[in-house]
Amino acid sequence: MRHNLSDVGALIRDRRSFAPEQFSSRRVHRDVVEEVLRAGTWAATHGMTQPWRFSVFQGEGLAVIREGLPMWYATHVGEDHVVEKKLEKLRHRLDACNCVIGIGMVPDVNGRISTQDEEWAVAAAVQNMHLMCTAYGLGAKWTTPKFMTLPKVKEALGLPEDGKVMGLMYVGYPNRAWPKSHRWPLEFVTRWHDGTEEPRPHEQKPTV
Repeated sequence: MRHNLSDVGALIRDRRSFAPEQFSSRRVHRDVVEEVLRAGTWAATHGMTQPWRFSVFQGEGLAVIREGLPMWYATHVGEDHVVEKKLEKLRHRLDACNCVIGIGMVPDVNGRISTQDEEWAVAAAVQNMHLMCTAYGLGAKWTTPKFMTLPKVKEALGLPEDGKVMGLMYVGYPNRAWPKSHRWPLEFVTRWHDGTEEPRPHEQKPTV
């Protein structure tokens, strides 16, 4: 074995999403964030285009996200459709969170790789980042609200015209116990084509 399978499996199964409201005030240091980002850059990338782009907001830089969240939401839904409870939640989203990573995608300049493939590569990068956060004992949450399509958000993340905002990743140390979780058994989500039995159709939602 090249790596300890027990450790690798445990890390994958231990990954959880934590909302930024579930973070403590403990500071996330830059060198740790760099390791999280570096893990992201080792994701699979078709044609080695490496389409991921990261914008890290910490310290005074967090003002961009703190002020932007409620404004972007209100702009997207329109003044007549703003839900005050949602707006208030966004105003306080960073009360404890001290690190936000803007996730972006810049497509292959030669057009060889499809936009969809490039987006999948970024998603793989985010999973790598999530796993590295878990290894450090950090909570993280990747969010993709609808207002991410606004030009102002792309501008805030410093992406070029052909770039695409892929969401925000909140990173911090949890202020609560690490939660448990579960997944459906493999027999509910896997079809074997090996000649030993007739594959049954996939169910939309397994009954367990």
